[in-house]
Amino acid sequence: MSQTRRSFLATAAATGAVTVLPYAARAAAHQADTFQTGSDEVTVHPVSHASFVMETSAGVIYADPVGGAAEYAELPPPDLILITHEHGDHYDADTLAGIVGEATRIIANPAVYAMLPAELQDRAEEIGNGGETSFGDVSIEAVPAYNTTDGRLNFHPEGRDNGYVLNFDDFRVYISGDTEDIPEMRALEDIDLAFLCMNLPYTMDAEQAASAVQEFTPTYVYPYHYRGQDGGTQNPADFAQLAGDATDVKTGEWYAPGELG
Repeated sequence: MSQTRRSFLATAAATGAVTVLPYAARAAAHQADTFQTGSDEVTVHPVSHASFVMETSAGVIYADPVGGAAEYAELPPPDLILITHEHGDHYDADTLAGIVGEATRIIANPAVYAMLPAELQDRAEEIGNGGETSFGDVSIEAVPAYNTTDGRLNFHPEGRDNGYVLNFDDFRVYISGDTEDIPEMRALEDIDLAFLCMNLPYTMDAEQAASAVQEFTPTYVYPYHYRGQDGGTQNPADFAQLAGDATDVKTGEWYAPGELG
């Protein structure tokens, strides 16, 4: 990278390239964020739970779109769709069929690729953990996402599901998918923007997620996918406090009022 993540943060804040507000203020604002990179702009639109849209100069990228095409009616159509794994809050064939255009590409882990209807599989590419591909000038790495805790290993077995790292020249984006606090995540380097899951029993809690970001220190992080079961919903404000100054925590309108109980 041409500059460190910390110098990038200082420069972006000084020039107004991205709005940096305290967590509570951002939570109330529910705004999209635009991140100015050396040669690109990346604008993030949270949609719901694990689904979001990024507008970039390379094209519009959807991550794990579910919930029906109507959820995306006010957003630009996708040029690229990334799918991390097969669970219904990450993969829905009907939603995909309703949003793809003639030139939309799909990148998925091998398990999802095998499930895709033929008309979607024709426009799809499968990559597994450690695989790489590209989208225009953006290089894409598939990174591991899995459970490590006894009793949870069947949720996301090692080797099946993907996270993704997207390289926009000098700006790196990490999409965790569903994972626990794994060594491969802690070993990530030079991540400028991370989307980090946290819910129980399926992934990790806020404390584990905060511990991880203290090690791989993304410049910005969105806590997402934090609705859980049986008391497993995580509070992103707790995560922000635990993360401290290791990262700048962003928020989004991931859930409708009352959806978290």
